[in-house]
Amino acid sequence: MPDQPHPPGSPPISDTSLPGADATLGGYVSLHKRPPAFQGSDGHPYTVSLEVEKTPNLLAPYSGFLVFPRWAETGVGIVGHLVTPILLEKASRAGVEESLGRLTLLEVQRLLEEAIQRFHDETN
Repeated sequence: MPDQPHPPGSPPISDTSLPGADATLGGYVSLHKRPPAFQGSDGHPYTVSLEVEKTPNLLAPYSGFLVFPRWAETGVGIVGHLVTPILLEKASRAGVEESLGRLTLLEVQRLLEEAIQRFHDETN
């Protein structure tokens, strides 16, 4: 099924009318026009952003990962961030965005918790 048009940088979703369509990162952004928010086990509020970078790999020149901006307790501004390792490499930017967009929100929460644990391990 071809992807529907979507704003640059937002993950595509095939059909937002399906039940549970906002259970994926791409579906959530498409339906709600904003990134999902999470409460981390460290007590901080986070949102999530998918990121795509060029790589020197000619077979898969695009890599993807997630960035979790950490918000002030008041929600007024960003006070830090956490990053996942590279999650995948693909032949196209659209392929990376589509794959990251298919992550379920439960998977995104798990990746946030892993990033919190890595940060904790590195700073202690």
